Amino acid sequence: MKLKSYFSGTVEAAMERARRELGEDALLVNARPSTPETRMLGAFEVVFGVPDGAREAVAAVPVHGAAQPGSAASLPKSARNSALSATVNADGAQERAQEKLMQEVADVKRQLERLGQSLRHPRLHPAVDAPESALYGRLVDAELDPVLAQRAAQGTPLEDLFEVDATLGRHGVRSGARDRAVVALIGPPGAGKTTTLVKLAARYGLTSRRPALILSIDVCRIAAADQLRTFASILGMGCEVVETPAALAQAIEEFKNKDYIFIDTPGYASAEMEEAEELAALFSAHAEIDTHLVLMASMKQQDLARTVDRFQIFSPHKLIFTRMDETQSFGPLVNESVRRSLPVSFLSAGQNIPDDLEPATKRRLAECVTGPASRSAGAAA
Repeated sequence: MKLKSYFSGTVEAAMERARRELGEDALLVNARPSTPETRMLGAFEVVFGVPDGAREAVAAVPVHGAAQPGSAASLPKSARNSALSATVNADGAQERAQEKLMQEVADVKRQLERLGQSLRHPRLHPAVDAPESALYGRLVDAELDPVLAQRAAQGTPLEDLFEVDATLGRHGVRSGARDRAVVALIGPPGAGKTTTLVKLAARYGLTSRRPALILSIDVCRIAAADQLRTFASILGMGCEVVETPAALAQAIEEFKNKDYIFIDTPGYASAEMEEAEELAALFSAHAEIDTHLVLMASMKQQDLARTVDRFQIFSPHKLIFTRMDETQSFGPLVNESVRRSLPVSFLSAGQNIPDDLEPATKRRLAECVTGPASRSAGAAA
């Protein structure tokens, strides 16, 4: 028996050739991905055996469908069964080859991105000494942006790469004849806005013994208003619930005698942002309102970025991160602060009121991003 191999980019193309050239005496011997040396000839190698004296055949795998005279489907039953098995094996091999190719493309893309970063930042050459390389690795493991990680590895203090602002109220913005802080918390559902708002009210309104008020426009959640009234009662401060942005603006004007006004808002999912437009316009138009975007520290980098972008209609001034105890990768927090030029104001790591809330500091965030010891301390905070 004579054996002959044929190469083709697809199994189907080989089958088409087989239909034209195979005779009934040809037997399918093997079908497999091409070796690296022969891949330039085609993705697959198909081997047929031709009995001595028969005409030479071109490698192929049977085509699905009705048999045509002279086609692979007209081969003997044993040959067709062998061909069917080879088709399944070849299809699986093709899928594996495609997955490997996609991985190689992804690797090349990452290499190009690193090259582009080096070209944009010529001083950030990857050939750093061992301690700097170790620091770079720790920062990247914490999901810090590679460009920021390289800057830190080259000697720029990590604390100098981002901003914090743990204050309430807009600097330099006055309401009438007095200074006061009007603070609004916005964010997606489940971010912990209401609990964080109560923590802020307890820390700044109660302990400072200054007149404070809680306003809520969150009429979507069942019993949300009752929950806030209960907290406000415990803290010894007033609580008003309004149903529209216009009513909220009126309440802010009415309670000018309050040093602190804390505004609770609904949690807007991505499909509900149109409903938030009127409230967002109110916040953007009132320079006095200090808007903090509340985000979960445990969110993935891409989800975090999309959420920050989505809430830009509110023109937020600062970022608050909750659930600090539910992650060990704090790089995305710094990434978003730098990307949007928004300082971080407060960090929260639990439900205890008001204990599980701390003003953000550069040192604290830097310690979160670097080293396991600092992360462990952060989880216990």
